[in-house]
Amino acid sequence: MQVIQNFLKIKNLILNLNPNTKLIAVTKGHGIDKIKLLIHHNHLDFGENKVQEAIHKWKDIVSINKMINLHLIGALQSNKAKDAFKIFNYIHSLDSEKLAQIFSNLEINNSKKIKYFIQVNIGNEPQKNGINISFVSDFIQYCKNDLKLNILGLMCIPPINDSPDSYFLKLKKLNDDNNLNDLSMGMSNDFQTAIKLGSTYVRVGTSIFGKRSN
Repeated sequence: MQVIQNFLKIKNLILNLNPNTKLIAVTKGHGIDKIKLLIHHNHLDFGENKVQEAIHKWKDIVSINKMINLHLIGALQSNKAKDAFKIFNYIHSLDSEKLAQIFSNLEINNSKKIKYFIQVNIGNEPQKNGINISFVSDFIQYCKNDLKLNILGLMCIPPINDSPDSYFLKLKKLNDDNNLNDLSMGMSNDFQTAIKLGSTYVRVGTSIFGKRSN
């Protein structure tokens, strides 16, 4: 099937660039049948943009397969944080003190710890979510030291009409300057560039599954 051919092609590209980079298969807008094809090929990392869609699609699957890691890669409203906490293992879009405080309280009151990426508005675009570059270091320290959150690294989505290289390099430097080990950057159209510039998690959907049905 085409999905598996696409998946194996992407996996091989990643292995050749950096075998330590993790592929997050982004399943937003795609059904269970396609998802199960990848699970049957022992893939464990999947990304969703919306909390309610993730719960609807994944609740039964993750109750059976505890090894699966679900990554929230879309913007998160604070009123959805509690539901996100229940279903996701990774949050790639931590972008406010309010959200960080909510997750800290949830972790204190539950036996679950989540892994976080802080989303950076790397292109300083008013329409995009993310921490302003000038506040990133302080926010990292607040999350790690005050709230005891497990911050893996930074995440960004470069401006759509620009070459991503300079933005990926800027995020890598921010990451290194703050002694963080992981980077979430790169999607279907630029994941190879992202890996060459230091990404350890890439978020690929369309190149695997094709265009979304919704």
